[in-house]
Amino acid sequence: MRLVADSGLWRSGPTTAPAPLAAVLEVSGAVLSWTVDDPPGAASAQITFTDLSRADWLWRVLGESGHVALAATLGAAEGAADEPHSIELTGVDVVPGSVDPLRRLALGHWLRRWWPASRRDGIAGLDRALLDVEVALLTVGAQGFFTDDTVDSDVAQLLVPHATALLAHVRSDDPRIVDLVRAGGGVAGEVGVDDNGWPEVYAALEDSSTIRAGEPARPSGRRDDYALAAGTHAPLGQKAAPIARGAASINWSAVPPGIFDAGENTVDWIVEPAGTAVVAVARAAIIGPDPATGIGVQLRSGAISGTVVLDADGRATLPLVDSRRRPLTESAAWDHDWAATSVIIGAQVSGVAETRETRERVRRWVRTRLDRPGDDAFLAEILASESAY
Repeated sequence: MRLVADSGLWRSGPTTAPAPLAAVLEVSGAVLSWTVDDPPGAASAQITFTDLSRADWLWRVLGESGHVALAATLGAAEGAADEPHSIELTGVDVVPGSVDPLRRLALGHWLRRWWPASRRDGIAGLDRALLDVEVALLTVGAQGFFTDDTVDSDVAQLLVPHATALLAHVRSDDPRIVDLVRAGGGVAGEVGVDDNGWPEVYAALEDSSTIRAGEPARPSGRRDDYALAAGTHAPLGQKAAPIARGAASINWSAVPPGIFDAGENTVDWIVEPAGTAVVAVARAAIIGPDPATGIGVQLRSGAISGTVVLDADGRATLPLVDSRRRPLTESAAWDHDWAATSVIIGAQVSGVAETRETRERVRRWVRTRLDRPGDDAFLAEILASESAY
């Protein structure tokens, strides 16, 4: 095993691609990551140690002798991680298969954060309630790696928001869904989830008459046409020919997951007169159930700019100003070259190299999973795959 000093921390394993191509999992004392489109077993995890004293699980991955050797080596090298440096640990390596369950758990969190649902691209959305239940079950199964709290160890947080959806799923005619909900209900009871509608879920699960053979199932909350029907919007409603118009793509790293259509060029914008001033009207395609309320939108075109927030439907009107913060006049707008205009939705994330090519790579991988769900597929993915037919 080779240990490499990286930004004040020690890491081992191959270098993984940056977001949104990295599946990441924070366990106690370390962060594990994989490149999502690497085939399972093709490469081991990258392990970045954040606090070796908390990584009590290392013996599971390196064996007891490997754990002792790693701890002794890094203890002796304390402070060396601040400078470029590497150490070769002879005879110490990750036990084959020891982190496979963690890879699948990391993949589940990736699906929650990065799944590129898109009406434009025909990529169906995932049932978030079912996905979170399965991630919660995997988290419980990996408790030996969560000896203290981490971002990814909170089982209750995964389950609490989904009581309404799961209550509907209890009456599903799909036994895979019902079985998953029952397992999730068991875990929720064990971790003490008892509010936000969960008592009703428990009652439904305990009532054997809730599901009767031959009785029509209630709507399960599953929407097979979700990605194909959601996100529809009317054209931008200018009354006359606009001064300028264009389209932009959303940087996935800059926005919360599951709100916007993840396709390219899903943000339409126009510049038009508004009384004595000039405004830009922007509209981002929405695909998720959550509103876009309060997410920032910025227009930049040379010295001209405008900044506001989106409404729930992903629309915004931006008053435009010049370099001296004066309202832009119509004559100045007609004289301006709008060719290099940029419209940014969400935060401007510095140091994140997210390109269109990266997003296309993610889409290719996702389509492959939908076309041929593998052994590591989540039920939410399988249902999305089946909904395409």
